[in-house]
Amino acid sequence: MENFEDTEPIEEAAEEQEQLVVTEEIRSYIYETAKWTKFLSIIGFVFAVFMALAAFSATAIMENVVATAPGNPMAQLGATFLTVYFLCISLMMFYPSFLMFKFSNAANTGVLYADQENFTIAMKKLKSLFKFWGVLTIVILAMYVLALLLTLVAKTGGA
Repeated sequence: MENFEDTEPIEEAAEEQEQLVVTEEIRSYIYETAKWTKFLSIIGFVFAVFMALAAFSATAIMENVVATAPGNPMAQLGATFLTVYFLCISLMMFYPSFLMFKFSNAANTGVLYADQENFTIAMKKLKSLFKFWGVLTIVILAMYVLALLLTLVAKTGGA
């Protein structure tokens, strides 16, 4: 006899189990989160611009430091170091703000119009944001450990 069983309903049942249901409550949470991330991203952009402006006025800052406190160790670093430092800080503030802004726009569109593609983009941007902060946290912790080890070596070497 022939096999009359149809395997499609079993496959459909498996697909249904893998789907995630986004309820109205979840949509409202994402919508509210998108509002806050837009606000925080705009604040981040503003502070990033201020840091960039500070970077380009590093020469004036260094001249003022040298004039007011000639023995200040910061004066030995030079204006170039200060410019690069402020630009790095500015970029580190701009990138997560940019990701939050992209998340906010995509999440708003995805939630308001039930647009799966924008909702997926929003989740991708959110993942990238947390990945950035995770990597940055690991780098900072590694720098702390390195500083601690160098301090211990300096203390034992000087004794």
